Amino acid sequence: MHSLQFAVLAALGLGAGASIIVQQALVADLRGALNSALWAVFVSYLGGLLTMALLLAVTRQGWPSAAQIGGSSYLSWAGGVFGVIYIAIAVAILPKLGAATTLALILAGQMLASVVIDHFGLFGVPRHEVDLRRIGGVLLLAGGVALISR
Repeated sequence: MHSLQFAVLAALGLGAGASIIVQQALVADLRGALNSALWAVFVSYLGGLLTMALLLAVTRQGWPSAAQIGGSSYLSWAGGVFGVIYIAIAVAILPKLGAATTLALILAGQMLASVVIDHFGLFGVPRHEVDLRRIGGVLLLAGGVALISR
């Protein structure tokens, strides 16, 4: 991979990471206004659904065929469930722990789950066995969580 290509992809990754905490902060604020975490998450996902519908229309993406739908794993359709779990928990803990601690814990959880998914090659992800380097990275991330948390 060329260094320019990596720089562009890294910038996109940083943008995605920043959008996670912005989403959490906005939904947590809406939670306070609506006095309901569930309604705040619903509004967030409704906005996401409308944004995706607009993107599909603009890019002229056709509907998936019955063969494509039938060829997918039933587990693949559960991704939205985990999105709701993630945002509902984040919205609940962000006002109590703060943005930095919340994000640090989410990143640590993502890293732990990623290492397990990679090691076992779960959900169609290419297999990458756990080694000392990866374990060291997880431990450094755990240390970062401890330093950021109060």
